[in-house]
Amino acid sequence: MMNSTYVSYFILSAYFDTGVFKYLIFMIVMLLYLLIVGSNLLLIVVICMNRSLHEPMYLFLCSLFVNELFGSTGLFPFLLVQILSDIHTVSAPLCFLQIFSLYTYGNVQFYNLAVMSYDRYLAICCPLQYNTRMTFNKVAMLIAVTWSIPLLNIVVMMSLSASLQLCGNIIDRLFCNNYSVVKLACSDTTVNNIYGLMYTFIVLFGLAILILYSYVRIFRVCFSACKQTRQKAVSTCTPHLTSLLNFSFGVFFEIVQSRFDMNRAPILLRTFLSLYFLTCQPLFNPFMYGLNLTKIRIICKSLVFGEM
Repeated sequence: MMNSTYVSYFILSAYFDTGVFKYLIFMIVMLLYLLIVGSNLLLIVVICMNRSLHEPMYLFLCSLFVNELFGSTGLFPFLLVQILSDIHTVSAPLCFLQIFSLYTYGNVQFYNLAVMSYDRYLAICCPLQYNTRMTFNKVAMLIAVTWSIPLLNIVVMMSLSASLQLCGNIIDRLFCNNYSVVKLACSDTTVNNIYGLMYTFIVLFGLAILILYSYVRIFRVCFSACKQTRQKAVSTCTPHLTSLLNFSFGVFFEIVQSRFDMNRAPILLRTFLSLYFLTCQPLFNPFMYGLNLTKIRIICKSLVFGEM
């Protein structure tokens, strides 16, 4: 890979001198990472260890939390090292490894949310057929698809990016980003662009239609059903819908940060846009689902406070 790129390291130019405040920033980021790891790990253990939670909705949630641990680990240890470092460089192999982990996280997250939308659609719109249509084998297959297709996509994307000849090594970000690397290429990037557009419109746009269709059907049932059914639908869909909106905002911020020149924007705004997509979702989801889903909330309270 190094012979084809002619670049052995990248310089991350988005960092700026914070003086002695870097130790305070380091502590804040460290606490944030520990909070993300602790909250997601707690819910993974709760779901895996309690047979009453071995239902499709909670198994999909477990996959979601595992992915958030994976994505956070691809970002936070790297950030902590860079915050304390005086020279903000990263080797090319490590940069591509980070791109692989972060892009896999984003893709798996989107697939997971789409599958969870489909699951809620079956549970609310087809309750009598739910157990026959959402079997354990189907749940396992959907989780496997949620991880395998994004992994395959990222492997292809990384292969195309690693084969580019680069004429620069400065990335104007806090971490490695595929689009930033592609912009450094002085060789033809047509294949990269075509592949990215095809995947976006065929796969991701298709998942967006699935999510939209599921919630249109769910809202129809909510408006026409009795009060009890409506309350149950709202209680189970609110965390997922809120998570979906939060994820959508994060994707929007990432697109804005990557595709447009943000040099004139305040440095704090650029930092916020860079990190929102990868920090707010892994922190937001465990608390959203842990507080709103009754079964998880009761078990978590019994573990933390010793209540039954």
